[in-house]
Order: sequence, then C-alpha cells, then structure tokens
Amino acid sequence: MIVEIPNTTVPKISKKLQELRDTGGVVALGRVLTLVIQTDLDHVEAAIKAANGASRLHPSRIIVLADASESESADQLDAQIRVGGDAGASEVIVLKAFGDAATNTESLVTGLLLPDAPVVAWWPSACSPAPANTAVGQIASRRLIDSALQADSKAFLAQFAKNYQPGDGDLAWTRITLWRAQLAALFELHKTRTVKSVTVIGSSSSPSADLLAMWLGLKLGVRAHVNNKVQQVEVQGIYGVEVEFEDGHLSVTRPDQVATIRQTGAPDSSVLLPRRSDQDCLVEDMRFLGEDEIFGEVLRGFASK
Repeated sequence: MIVEIPNTTVPKISKKLQELRDTGGVVALGRVLTLVIQTDLDHVEAAIKAANGASRLHPSRIIVLADASESESADQLDAQIRVGGDAGASEVIVLKAFGDAATNTESLVTGLLLPDAPVVAWWPSACSPAPANTAVGQIASRRLIDSALQADSKAFLAQFAKNYQPGDGDLAWTRITLWRAQLAALFELHKTRTVKSVTVIGSSSSPSADLLAMWLGLKLGVRAHVNNKVQQVEVQGIYGVEVEFEDGHLSVTRPDQVATIRQTGAPDSSVLLPRRSDQDCLVEDMRFLGEDEIFGEVLRGFASK
C-alpha cells in the first residue's frame, strides 16, 4: 500500500503512520533499526528496492530523503508512506523537500526515527567524503557510502580515507568480501612461501580493485599493484589476482561469475565468485553496526600515501 501525503509536516507524517498501525494492522514491532537513505531523485527507486530486500533479514523503518531542493516547486514537504507488499519487511517513508524545506535535513529525520533503535545512514549516489560530519551522519552510528558512484572515485577515496571515522563504511569494500575470504583461504596453503609480488587485475575506475590491492599489500607485507588490462583490453570491475612466490605462483581469475584458481602444488579448480548487488552489501553492512577495524586499517594506508 502506498499513501501520498502532499504539502505536509513531520508531525502529520507521524500521525498518519500511527493511523495506519491502528486501522490496518501495520506495526513497527520487531523493527531492529532505522535506515536513512539520502540520495537524488534518480536513485530513489533503486535504493528502496535494495533496502526492501535487505529488510527481510534486518526489519527496518526506511526513511528516504530524496533531494528535490533545486526543483522549481514551492517551499514544501511532500511525503509518501509505503507499507505491506510495497515495503518488504519494512515501512518506507519517502520525503521530498522543496526549497527552504530542504535546508534542515536533521529535523526532517529525527521526528521519524524509531525510539531506542540504531540508525544506519546510506548514500547510494554522490555524497560527501566526510559522511560523519553531515547532518544525517551525525545521528547515525553506521554510515555507508559508495565510492564507486562518485565522479572521481580515486580522488574521492583518498579524501574519504583522510576523513574516516569509526562507523564509516563503503560498499566498494563490502563488494570484495568474497574475494578476501577466498584469497585468505588460499593463502593458508602457501603461508610458508615468501611472496615476491602481488597484482590485482581490475578496472582503473574501480575503487574495489584499489581497496583489494591495499588489503593484500598490508596482509602480505609487499606493495600490491593494480593492472587495468588483460591482453591490452581494459577490464571491468575486478578480473583477478596474481601472486608470485619465490618458489611458485597463485592466480585467481574471474572473467564472469566463476573464478578459475591456478596454484603451485595443486590442480586447477574453480569456485563461484559472483558479483555482489547493493542488496547483498546492505545485508552484510547492516549485520554488524560497530567499527570495521580492518577497513579502517586499509583506509589509513590510503591516507598515508
């Protein structure tokens, strides 16, 4: 069910939510957190779809701040409430603030937060490289950005690293969880070997490739390089990882959803290594609301460059 509330206020939205609970059986019981999404109008529906999917494992109240401040419409706040089949295991409140009504985003959100529940903020489009210093970021214990969606992802990642605060997260980092898990398992088989060189094969515009290279370099004690091409052709995303030991080699290459593993001392093998969706990343990031210490360590590597 979708309820439109044009030209409204935050108290009126709260009252309407209460009416929906009383008359339609819509309840907020069992909601474990509030997810605040701040994005532009073009990314609203995709963000809601991903958040609704994630809410099936993390039932949430989802508040979407759709940036409409530059619209020619009069100063006002329009709202939309989605419940039931249109909201997954959540209740979704979409706020479109026009003109001066958009100047105080914190006041738009605070009156709609679930009481005594953690707040996660997510920016699924262009955002500040210092999310903890934003109005929404200051009320959230977990702040998720996506460096891959920024105009200059490498420059953004460098700035984000300098402004990092515990609780900050990046979907570009979460996308490589499966890579890190697979590589960590493989390195257990070669822990007695000395690493000579590490190469990550990934797109020049992929911060995930840069993050994976930094992580590998920190863990293996050598500087990992990023190669953007395979047979002179620019790759997309992360294509693979190649490691040279003093007495052998290890490579994991993924041209599609299945990766091929070639390593000294073992026959070739394959493993499913699918590309992760925003929903997959949200599910993981909403599972743990504390500081990601490994991510913080990796970002400090960028900040010290």
